Amino acid sequence: MKRNLALAVLVSGAIALSACGKKHAPDSASSLPPPGGQAQSGYGEYDPDGPGSQADLRRTAGSDRVFFDLDSYALDATDQATLRRQASWLAQYPNVNVTLEGHCDERGTRDYNIALGERRANAAKNFLATLGVAPARMNVVSYGKERPEALGSTEEAWAQNRRAVTVVIR
Repeated sequence: MKRNLALAVLVSGAIALSACGKKHAPDSASSLPPPGGQAQSGYGEYDPDGPGSQADLRRTAGSDRVFFDLDSYALDATDQATLRRQASWLAQYPNVNVTLEGHCDERGTRDYNIALGERRANAAKNFLATLGVAPARMNVVSYGKERPEALGSTEEAWAQNRRAVTVVIR
């Protein structure tokens, strides 16, 4: 009797542990996005490369970021074209919200760069709003010089760090 009970406990444990195993990739039919476009895998998880994703924004709009001159938050013609493509992409995904991150290069004080980063993020947000993106879909955050894209104290590195990035929120 004890032996049968021990065997039953062992089998039950093995079954329970097998349920905790690694998930298998869904087949191709179940990995298609559902109607309405929100990309999910067969397990209800978000597909980070599918429609409505950050990767999709970068592919479709050409970039998820715009760049600024030193001590500036003015959007040039190239930035405006990028934001127009982003607005068009956002129109395709009305349930997608974004955060606009403002960044600066390493020069200047922390407080100055936080304020400048916020002005950069708001410049991108306001331009997107003029193109029809609802302001309620967009948040703004400034990281100042705290999250550099490129390390180094060169003009090339600084130019990459003076940016506003549109980040898809999930």
